Amino acid sequence: MTNPIRRINPFGELSRFEPFRNIDEIFNSFRLPSWGNMEVVEPRIKIDVSETDTAYLVKADAPGISKDDIRVSVEGSQVTIEFEIKKDTEEKEGEKVIRSERYYGHQSRSFSLAQDVDESKAEARYIDGVLSLVLPKKTGGTRKMLTID
Repeated sequence: MTNPIRRINPFGELSRFEPFRNIDEIFNSFRLPSWGNMEVVEPRIKIDVSETDTAYLVKADAPGISKDDIRVSVEGSQVTIEFEIKKDTEEKEGEKVIRSERYYGHQSRSFSLAQDVDESKAEARYIDGVLSLVLPKKTGGTRKMLTID
């Protein structure tokens, strides 16, 4: 018995021009779900921020989240909203579980406001899946405009 000798060209991949060879990898790297593989991706915390003369008003979507799983911290002009998410979905036929989907996770979002917040007067309410914050502006803080030489 003889062993067949195979010729290997280490530069074969480089010398062959195949522009569409890895086209599937390019399209799979996008975060868009394909129609055949629809995965549930938890969205980022969506917020609306408005401003009056005396306060910032923030509304954050938090559907299906328990009030006890929401944390809001304010430090100066930095606001952080955090959710602990626990979702369970289970479909049963009789005693047999057909499908079970669970998601446990932590989401947070931080943002800075143009002026410091008076933390002692800040208010938070959670009604019908919407977190509402009233963040009064700190008084006495004056903004000085610098002249550029």
